[in-house]
Amino acid sequence: MKIDKYIAQSGYTSRRKAYDLISEKRVLVNGKAATHTTKYNEGDQIVIDGKKLVVKKFVPVYIAYNKPKGVICTTEKIPGNIIDAVNHPQTIYPVGRLDKDSEGLILLTNHGEIIDKIANAEFGHEKEYIVTLNLPVRKKFLDEISAGIDLNGEKTKPCKVSLVPGTKRLFRITLTQGLNRQIRRMCNVFDYQVIKLQRVRVMNIELGNLKLDEWRDLTDEELKKLMASLA
Repeated sequence: MKIDKYIAQSGYTSRRKAYDLISEKRVLVNGKAATHTTKYNEGDQIVIDGKKLVVKKFVPVYIAYNKPKGVICTTEKIPGNIIDAVNHPQTIYPVGRLDKDSEGLILLTNHGEIIDKIANAEFGHEKEYIVTLNLPVRKKFLDEISAGIDLNGEKTKPCKVSLVPGTKRLFRITLTQGLNRQIRRMCNVFDYQVIKLQRVRVMNIELGNLKLDEWRDLTDEELKKLMASLA
C-alpha cells in the first residue's frame, strides 16, 4: 500500500496529514525521503521527524462531540484545541472543521482513511445547521440563499433552507459544500449578523440530546449506515 495510507492506518495521523508530511520531506523509508508514489513493504523502517514510526494496535474509535463555542478544531497543542477538550484515551482526529465561534456536532476518529471521505466537499455529504440571526428572517433571504449566491466570485451551491417553526430569527440550512465560514458570509451579504451557529447533523449522525462539551460513541446502527454511505 502507499506510504501515506500506511501511516494513517498506523494511528500516527490522518492520511491527508501524512500526505503533507511526505510533501515536506519529513518521512524517511529505509533512510530515503518518501515520495507520494512510495509503497510500504513489510519490514520497511519508517522514520517521521527523526523518530521511528511505532504502529499502534488499531482499535477503531468513532465519536460524536458537541463542540462548545471557543474550542478550536485543531490537533495543534494550542490553548482550546479540540483534542484536549475531548480528552479521549485514544489518539483521534477531528473530521473536518467547525469554526471557533460555532458550536454543535463534530465527529472525531482514529480511522484516517474515512476522514477525507466525510469532510471533503467533493463528495457532497450533507451537514445541517440551525442559525440564529439578529433580525427576523425574510422569505426573500431564504429563497436566494437556497438557490445559491455569489461570495467574492464563488457561487454557493443550492441548499435546503427553512424557517424553524414558531420562531422569527431561527432557520435551518443543509449544506453540501462547506466554503470557509460559508453560512456567516451568506448571511452578511443580506446584512444579517449570526448570533448563534449550531451544527446538528453530519450525514446520518445527529446531535440529538448530546449535552454541550460532551461526547459519545457512535452506535452500531449509525456506524453501519455511515460506512455504507462512504463505500
